[in-house]
Amino acid sequence: MTVTVRSFAKINLGLRIGAARGDGFHELLTVYQTIGLHDLIRVSVGRGRGRGSQIEIQCADARVPRDESNTCSRIVEKAMTALRAKGRVVIEIEKRLPVQGGLGGASANAVAALQGLERALKKSLPAADRLRIAAEVGSDLPLFLIGGAVLGVGRGEQVYPLPDLPALACVVLTPEVGVSTPKAFAEWDRVCRRSQQEPAELRSARPGRRPGPTQAGPTPTAAKLTVSASSDRMSELGRGLSAWLSEPYSSAPSKVLARGGRAENPLLWLVRAGIENDFERVVFPEYPELREGKRALLSAGAKYASLSGSGSALYGLFDSRTAAVRATARLRKQGWAAQATVTLPRSQYWRKFLVPSF
Repeated sequence: MTVTVRSFAKINLGLRIGAARGDGFHELLTVYQTIGLHDLIRVSVGRGRGRGSQIEIQCADARVPRDESNTCSRIVEKAMTALRAKGRVVIEIEKRLPVQGGLGGASANAVAALQGLERALKKSLPAADRLRIAAEVGSDLPLFLIGGAVLGVGRGEQVYPLPDLPALACVVLTPEVGVSTPKAFAEWDRVCRRSQQEPAELRSARPGRRPGPTQAGPTPTAAKLTVSASSDRMSELGRGLSAWLSEPYSSAPSKVLARGGRAENPLLWLVRAGIENDFERVVFPEYPELREGKRALLSAGAKYASLSGSGSALYGLFDSRTAAVRATARLRKQGWAAQATVTLPRSQYWRKFLVPSF
């Protein structure tokens, strides 16, 4: 029996990088949001030869590893042990998402393989074990066990479901360049170290830094406003997220009516909350074409645009499907690899997860 599962992508609605941890990771604060773009994962289980389990990865994309380093292989191996199952597992990955794109493709593939394995075996792991195994394999795997809008903290593996937000039109740009997440973190650390070594007067004079209410020049508190003040920046995003999430409940209907008399989608309030992705500060200087991609999305009518994860994918949120389709056509004429899609609320994520067999 072969089970086919959709492996949906995610975008990051803001991302703050905190202090480096003893385990080599960084503290993170982000909101993940699943979207409609996806790979397809096919899982089959048959009789194995010899002891234990054999896992075979099949994929036409040469960039996808086919050995035990593949996230699908790692999670299936752990799940087979936990389920006390044996056999030969074949996992076929039909790639539609970019590799090293910041859309969580490899992580989503692993969770899809886990879900497909359970259905093929007709066995289920307890929810706590499923989350534990996913977190052991990778930081952003657990989000795909929830779907929809998900708060991510710790190194990103501690996940909490947020209110199920309505679907919103989205355009994703997938440039050819691949961004290495470890290298992006290393560059972030380098920039932070350099910032700490600069005199406070230079840090306070940096272009783009928001001045305080009464600031006219360098002050003794200027160092708190630099890129290296990770705790302050984490708190800043936390306040922004709180304001964004509380607005649907605190705003009177008259305050949220958009032009044309339609209620504005809460995802578009990200603009007012000032939510940003820290990776843009180090990735855009290294890959100027990604900065241009964000500008292109905004010029095409996006109400909000951002790098997803460490990139290289960028996305823009639009107030209607029509606007997203129009923007996609415009961006393609400009030479961008653009796709129109939609954000997936949790209910739709799980309803579309399993591909029916006929």
